[in-house]
Amino acid sequence: MTRHLGLIGFLILLGAGWGLTGVLAKFAVDGGYRPFGIIFWQLAISTLVLGGLTFARGKGLSFAPRHLGLYLFIALCGTVLPNATGYVALTHLPAGVMAIAIAAVPMFAFPIALALGNERFSALRLMGLFIGLIGVALLAGPENSLPAGAAIWVPLALVAPLMYGIEGNVVAKFGTGGLDPIQTLFGASFLGLFIALPMALATDSFIDPRSPWSMADVGVIGSSVIHAFVYSGYVWLVGRAGPSFAAQVSYLVTGFGVIWAITLLGESYSAWVWAALGVMFLALFLVQPRESSLPAPAPTA
Repeated sequence: MTRHLGLIGFLILLGAGWGLTGVLAKFAVDGGYRPFGIIFWQLAISTLVLGGLTFARGKGLSFAPRHLGLYLFIALCGTVLPNATGYVALTHLPAGVMAIAIAAVPMFAFPIALALGNERFSALRLMGLFIGLIGVALLAGPENSLPAGAAIWVPLALVAPLMYGIEGNVVAKFGTGGLDPIQTLFGASFLGLFIALPMALATDSFIDPRSPWSMADVGVIGSSVIHAFVYSGYVWLVGRAGPSFAAQVSYLVTGFGVIWAITLLGESYSAWVWAALGVMFLALFLVQPRESSLPAPAPTA
């Protein structure tokens, strides 16, 4: 019982941390920082944190051609493309709405999994997909559901969950070439630096790390460090408690994202946004894969 309560507490901690990253990113974009400048430092900090974890475990970074291709794919679909579009959308949308939008990951992942043959058809999960679409419509459709002119940015906010859905399914289909998840993200973060730095310089969005620092700098550093640690924690939790248990973090990330946005940013939402949150939670419940369709937990020491 004590161990189970500990795992639940750790799951809640992961959700709270992950949900906080969106609010911290909001500080960064509201402070005038542009996407590729933020992305470069996010990748740099992730490289340091994940590299430290990798080397501390006695592992290294492979530069085999097949692994370089994997790093490039993860860097583009897992960071560069979703974050570039997400940060643009975040300049126009409340952070809480972005947290609700990110809950659409399983809705995108399910049809992609069917197309790639990763999963079999499920009527219940298909129902969850359609309910999720209703949730998105509640965000963007009704008049006055969002600040004036903000609804047109909702499709851009959905690029990130689409990219994550593609990323997860491609990795599930083709594997990581013998690398563990932390090694893979370390390699992707390292390679991503060589994509983000030229883009930051070309778009005149490079962030000077020298002091004095503002809340925007705190947002960049905080979101990057927290993301690296919660991702590593999520990987650990999958091995300890199984993927079905760990997947419940989706609810917590969205819920805490809204709570943090209200608490730290003073955001408030219309009844349509709250309805969208409830509908998205229902869709998540239906579309999440059940234990029988997931691989068994990795053995632990």
